[in-house]
Amino acid sequence: MMGQFAIGIDGGGTSCRAAVIDHSGQVLGTGKAGAANILSDLENSLIHIVASAKQALIDAGLTPELLEELPAVIGTAGANVGNYGKKVEGALPFASTRVVTDATTALQGALGDADGVIGAFGTGSVYNARRDGRIWGIGGWGFVIGDQASGARLGRDLLERAVLAHDKVTAGSALTASIMAEYGNDPERIVEFAHASKPKDFARYAPVIFEYAGMEDAVAIDIVRTAAKSITESLDALLWPECPSICLLGGLAQAYRPWLDERHKAILAEPRGDVLRGAVELAAKLLLGGEVNRA
Repeated sequence: MMGQFAIGIDGGGTSCRAAVIDHSGQVLGTGKAGAANILSDLENSLIHIVASAKQALIDAGLTPELLEELPAVIGTAGANVGNYGKKVEGALPFASTRVVTDATTALQGALGDADGVIGAFGTGSVYNARRDGRIWGIGGWGFVIGDQASGARLGRDLLERAVLAHDKVTAGSALTASIMAEYGNDPERIVEFAHASKPKDFARYAPVIFEYAGMEDAVAIDIVRTAAKSITESLDALLWPECPSICLLGGLAQAYRPWLDERHKAILAEPRGDVLRGAVELAAKLLLGGEVNRA
């Protein structure tokens, strides 16, 4: 079967998605499993990567054991940190494995082989650019010190603002009152949640923040504006004068569009596809004997 099929995997911070393709790049089946954040939970990430791949094979009408004979490309956050990418490559059962950053798969999914800049916003966040064949990126440093404008950071910022409002350090709003009510107006319960939670647990508050921002809630607007400022700064760090387009991807991409700087809105373009499509296209290149950059 080697040479006939390959697997592309989007290892997201909330869920892991896989697709089986044939030699023409056509998707034959898809699968989904739990989170694949290799920095915060390597062991379960490996389990979910394999589970999503097996489910995709079953969906394609193929035996799940076939994964040991097939090449795979996995895009995941944290692949650029230390030797995490190499660890994942060595621990997976595929015939050959290339682990790349989620920024690499996002760039390929959105732009194909064209030039431009992408920003991807889901549980985490990351940026990438391609100009005249050269690829480089910024961000993607994880929830603790990075991932500005991500769902996880939005949720964390909301809980911080709720506790500050409870302590009467800053002004509250209907949103912070709602959050405090969720935790029985007990800030200690919020602290317990924060210490026990992973990025995806914080990220579930992101849609609520945008909902309240749409209702003119002052705290929600401030949180979103702060996030949008970080997007502006990051895009400006990558853009060049003749850059043809910016594409936003991820679960929060649409929510951020109205908050972008007007300069960036002017060259905003619809992505060709999502992060999974990027992984699939890179898997197709691997299947055809091409090299896949781990950057």
